[in-house]
Amino acid sequence: MSDSKIYALDFDGVICDSAVETGITGWKVAHQIWQEMPAQTPAEMIALFRQVRPVMETGYEAILIMRLLFEGVTVQSLLDDFSTVIAMILNREKLAIDQLKKKFGETRDHWISKDLKHWIAMNPLFEGIANKLRLLNPEQCVIITTKQERFVSHILNANNISLSPERIFGLDRKLSKAQVLYNLLNMHPRSTLLFIEDRLPTLVDVINDHRLNDVELFFATWGYNTQQDKQAASALRPITCLNLEQMLAL
Repeated sequence: MSDSKIYALDFDGVICDSAVETGITGWKVAHQIWQEMPAQTPAEMIALFRQVRPVMETGYEAILIMRLLFEGVTVQSLLDDFSTVIAMILNREKLAIDQLKKKFGETRDHWISKDLKHWIAMNPLFEGIANKLRLLNPEQCVIITTKQERFVSHILNANNISLSPERIFGLDRKLSKAQVLYNLLNMHPRSTLLFIEDRLPTLVDVINDHRLNDVELFFATWGYNTQQDKQAASALRPITCLNLEQMLAL
């Protein structure tokens, strides 16, 4: 394998199947805000959340998704007009995004301190991914995610994957994924930068940023995306659609 490749990987939906844990954490916070909701997350709500997960961008939105599902908002209406529905509940309930992010992170921290083993079990890696990452030179790999970095480190460490904190670009950095990619291009001018992401709008943002024309773009079809996303991605020339088996061979 050529050391001239830098693998820039999204985390949730590319490396880690975190939907169940994210849904449970979202429900836990929602229960703190709206105490008429049951303390335990109903299994059927997790199943509905998994269907909505492709349109979620940042973890705190799981709080609002779970509340809306509890109120009877349908999966389809969330998929069809996610940003409008989310803006509606934020406005209606007078909620501050920074506070929701803080509550979401603190609730995860509490779960981890109380039962790390269970929390890790709710964040399995996709099959074969751990071996792939262990085989890569750590200098060849960076993670670009909207997850808080400490949670990424917990999961990697639990799977015996060594990646230094400075190679994890998460929510804490307050940088867009496009900006992180641009910085990486400048840091590694002689390397080929491969960006593997399961969220189509993020890849479209990269396509539209002409500073990033040299980044090779890959759409992770095993991740959190819809059939429509897969069809749209296959029609966009700069994007290569990958299944999990192809990713492991990349």
